Amino acid sequence: MPATKAYAAENATTPVVPFTIERRNPKPHDVQIEILYCGVCHSDLHFARNDWGMTVYPVVPGHEIVGRVTAVGGHVKKFKVGDLAGIGCLVDSCRECDNCKDGLEQYCSGGAVFSYNGNERDGSGNTYGGYSKSILAHEDFVLRISDKQPLEAIAPLLCAGITTYSPLRHWKVGKGTKVGVLGLGGLGHMAVKLAVAMGAEVTMLSHTAAKETDAKRLGAHKFVLTSNEEQIKSVTGYFDFILDTVSAEHDYNFYLALLRTNGVMVCVGVPPAPAVIPAFNLIFGRKSFAGSLIGGIPETQEMLDFCAEHNVVSDIELIRMDQINEAYERMIKGDVRYRFVIDMSSL
Repeated sequence: MPATKAYAAENATTPVVPFTIERRNPKPHDVQIEILYCGVCHSDLHFARNDWGMTVYPVVPGHEIVGRVTAVGGHVKKFKVGDLAGIGCLVDSCRECDNCKDGLEQYCSGGAVFSYNGNERDGSGNTYGGYSKSILAHEDFVLRISDKQPLEAIAPLLCAGITTYSPLRHWKVGKGTKVGVLGLGGLGHMAVKLAVAMGAEVTMLSHTAAKETDAKRLGAHKFVLTSNEEQIKSVTGYFDFILDTVSAEHDYNFYLALLRTNGVMVCVGVPPAPAVIPAFNLIFGRKSFAGSLIGGIPETQEMLDFCAEHNVVSDIELIRMDQINEAYERMIKGDVRYRFVIDMSSL
C-alpha cells in the first residue's frame, strides 16, 4: 500500500498537521489522480473539529479535488493517463438501490461512501480526502474536468457548485423564475452565478449592506437588505424559489413569507439548531420547505459541463497547505471571498 503525504486532524482540539496515510493499491477499475488543487469547504472545518459528533480520527479532509490522472486500472475505459479529472464528495455507493440506479448516489440506501470520514465498502478502513498528494477511486466516481477554465477555480464546483446546482435543476429554475439567494458565501456566490446562467431573475437576500456591490458583480439583478422593512415589503410573496445557503441560526419563517403561492424554499446550509416552522406558514400559500444534499455523479458531471459551457467558476483565494489552520480561522470570521483553494504543490 503506497504511502502518501497528507494533512490530517488527529483530534478535535489540535491543528491540522502533516501526516502520512496509506492509499490502497489500484484495483482494475480504479483511477489514480495526482491532486493539483483542493477546495476548502466549511464541512472540512466541522469534521476536523468534530462539530457534528461523527468524526473518525485521524481525518484527512477535502472533497473538492482536481488533478491529473497518473495511473488507471486494466479495466478502466473512461480515463487515460494525463487526463484532467476530479473527485467530489462521493467515492462509492452500493450501485444496486433505486437511488443509485437513478443517479442519486448521494442518497444511496445502502450507504454512500464519502471522500473522507467514510467507510470503504470492502471493510478495508476509512476514506481519506483531498488534503493529500494523490487519491484514487473507481472510474464511475471520477469526473471529467474541462481544460478551458482555470483548474484551481474549478475545484470548488465539486461541492459548492453541485450543492447549489442540484436544487436549481431539480426545481426547474430557468427563464421566468424569480429566485432569491439567501447568504453570500461559498455556496451563495455559486448559487447566484448558476441561477443567472440558467436565465432566472436573481435577488440576493442579505443582512449586510456592504455585500450589494459584490452581489451585483456576481450577476445578481437585485439586492434586498433583509433588515430594511421597506425592501422586505417589496418582495413579500414575490419569489418562486429561495435557496437558503446560511449555516448560522436564522428564522426560516421570515423568508417563507417572501414566497408566492406554490413557492419553494430549499435549505443547503446546516444550522446547528432545529427549525421551528408552524404548519400555517406552509398551508397558506401551498408553500414547500425542502432540503438538498450535493448531487449524484451524473448530475455533477452535467454541472461541470454546464459551467464549462457558460464559463462559470468559483471566486477563490489560493493558499498553501501550511496555511490551512489560518484559513479555518478566517472562515469562522467570514473572511474569504469566496472559497479557499489549496495549491497542493505546496505540500
